[in-house]
Amino acid sequence: MAAERKRQQNHVWRFFRAGGFDQVRIDSGRDAAALPDLDQKLWVALACPTRGIEFDERTLDLIDADKDGRIRAPEMIDAVKWTAALLKDADSLNGRGDSLALDAIDDAVPLGHDIRASAQAILHMLKKDGATEISLQDALDIEHIYVGTPFNGDGIITLAAAADETIKGALVDMMGCIGSEQDRSRLPGVSQAIVDRFFAEAASFVAWHDEAEASPATLLPLGDATAEAAALVAELGVKIEDFFTRTRLVAFDPRAADALNPPLSAYEALSAGALGAEGDAIAALPLARIGAASPLPLEAGINPAWEERLARFRDLVAAPLVGARATLPEGDWETIKARFAAHVDWIARKPATTLDRLGIERLKALLEHGVKGRIDALIAQDLALEPQMNAISQVEKLVRLKRDLIPLLNNFVSFKDFYTRAGKAVFQAGTLYLDGRSCDLCITVADEAKHAQLASLSRIYLAYCRCVRDGGKETMTIAAAFTAGDSDNLLVGRNGVFYDRKGVDWDATIVKIVEHPISLRQSFWLPYRQFARFVTDQVQKFAAARAAAANVQMSQGVARAATAVEGPPQPQQQAQPQPQQQAFDAARFAGIFAAVGLAIGAIGTAIASLVTGFLQLSWWQMPLAVVGIILLVSGPSCVIAAMKLRSRNLGPLLDASGWAVNTRLRINLPFGRTLTALAQLPPNAERALTDPYAEKKQPWGWYIFALVAVLAGFAAWRFVWPNFTGWRPWG
Repeated sequence: MAAERKRQQNHVWRFFRAGGFDQVRIDSGRDAAALPDLDQKLWVALACPTRGIEFDERTLDLIDADKDGRIRAPEMIDAVKWTAALLKDADSLNGRGDSLALDAIDDAVPLGHDIRASAQAILHMLKKDGATEISLQDALDIEHIYVGTPFNGDGIITLAAAADETIKGALVDMMGCIGSEQDRSRLPGVSQAIVDRFFAEAASFVAWHDEAEASPATLLPLGDATAEAAALVAELGVKIEDFFTRTRLVAFDPRAADALNPPLSAYEALSAGALGAEGDAIAALPLARIGAASPLPLEAGINPAWEERLARFRDLVAAPLVGARATLPEGDWETIKARFAAHVDWIARKPATTLDRLGIERLKALLEHGVKGRIDALIAQDLALEPQMNAISQVEKLVRLKRDLIPLLNNFVSFKDFYTRAGKAVFQAGTLYLDGRSCDLCITVADEAKHAQLASLSRIYLAYCRCVRDGGKETMTIAAAFTAGDSDNLLVGRNGVFYDRKGVDWDATIVKIVEHPISLRQSFWLPYRQFARFVTDQVQKFAAARAAAANVQMSQGVARAATAVEGPPQPQQQAQPQPQQQAFDAARFAGIFAAVGLAIGAIGTAIASLVTGFLQLSWWQMPLAVVGIILLVSGPSCVIAAMKLRSRNLGPLLDASGWAVNTRLRINLPFGRTLTALAQLPPNAERALTDPYAEKKQPWGWYIFALVAVLAGFAAWRFVWPNFTGWRPWG
């Protein structure tokens, strides 16, 4: 191990430059094994989420030691160390295939020995004794690995582990009363916690029940009928207490009799509808008529709503405890309550358990025949196999990390997959097709509004799309980066199609846009497009204003014509005021005409000055002047766009998705053009240039060309020709 450690420290690292910075190359298992010695300042990322990225979630969960949903650099280093320590040769960590040769496992290490033995046991269970390697599917074939194996080291005993019918029956009772747990063979069983709880509750319930057997006269005054009688006493207790309290008040003051008995108006209210003995209004009345210290009648003169229950109370409770009688004095009621006081207290101490459904005899049988000890022995026997069986799960982990660790490192320590474009990076969710383009840089997001707050710092043009499929049953949101073309037709509400990494298509709709420059071409033409849009808007406004004025004039003309045809209004009708026609003001018209003429003259003079100044330039200065004008118009827009495009950074886009990016991930113009592909005709495609529905072209292009040719000829005759011949035609 010391020699291996020394080799790692002397490891020769190789780097490649992409994205404006140096990234480490992890091409072999030796590169990965030496990773703990690489300065973390050279890592591209220091943390990433375990969900929302295109990678095997089970592998990510195995690396995520603290199960917080994020993989950090220390956890990645621990995974590398763990895997490298269990392999004889670090180059076995090659990221190719999902099978692991048994000879590649270092059985000189205790854990490696257990893992190799477990791998051989798995192959034996799967009837592959001659196999020299184990695949991931073999390690995942849980049903076949544990089938017929009653003891699998998880501390859970199933019915298959029961030695006889007694133990099997006890297990059935436990699972029926308390519940079960699933063991590694995916069968229901009981753990030590369930066994301990079951027998603890059984012992508590039996001890509680034995109290009644020890003091039956106190706790069960009516024997087996005590429970029913106690329930009846509890049900009638409030009403009986109410009756005797009222009688004591009347004995205290006879004037209270009228107030404590129901008034006649109460009965008048009851008589308004059909009466029933079980009605709530009748049940709310006292049990019987209130008199001074009068006993409670048990046979006659009883409230109809309580008559049946008082009859049961008389026969079941009063007769056995105080003797058969037609009335119950208050003293006898106190005697009855006292006889049930111990029982009520005993019932209150009844353990809260579901085991009472088994019956006291069954519980005593389970406690007296040593069933718990025998089940505890089975659990101990199962736990004795825990190291060996745990190693079976370690087989899966080793095979997974052997396959997945290097691809994951090339998307964590470096972004090789992203910048080499050999494949998609783990954070690329798929490809969006929209507006004649395909966008490869698409990232899954949970909340577009929250994500955009940080992602906008990336200076990347982002279109957040809501993706749905299967009639809206499945939804997700992506952030698509547009890095080529223009943004003229990218609007909220536009629809496209998104293909995820599995090739499944989703309906995508733009719901939010974060605007930034997309390309220099768009920025170059932006001022001209803005000017053309401004002119178009002004023309449309002017045309709309003129059309509105014409409509007003036409409406007024129609109204005047209608008035002329119908004649003057009738005397009883009030004439509508007509707008007065303003007299022609010749002086004002002349002033407006003069102002318009001056404006046209000023514009013509300015144009003539520009043309004259341009024609006075030397022939070699004219192209420079044209270039200068173009730079003056498009230059600022292009400079600003170039600065933003050069500062495009993938880091904020990933940080907003839960990554911890450790450097500046530039997306320059050439690389950006590879992330967004524009629509192009396929090679060797035949193209017909004749469009039968094309608009007829006007010869304005030829007129402009002729005008430019004349001006160029005049400039050459005026400035270029004299320089060569010495002859000046103007004297």
